[in-house]
Amino acid sequence: MIREPAEVSIDEDGRVELPIGLLAEAGLACGSSLLAYSAGDGRIMLRRAEDAIAELLVDGDL
Repeated sequence: MIREPAEVSIDEDGRVELPIGLLAEAGLACGSSLLAYSAGDGRIMLRRAEDAIAELLVDGDL
């Protein structure tokens, strides 16, 4: 199912707020540990920390 994208802004402190619905669709709960990294120009990835670590251990890459 394709969802409508949510437009967010970066505030003057460099923070971004994500809509709770977006987090819920991704299966993320409040308090979840996430790993954030750049995926190229204009792209930032957020992954569950445990998922990213498991993939790193198995595949050697995120």
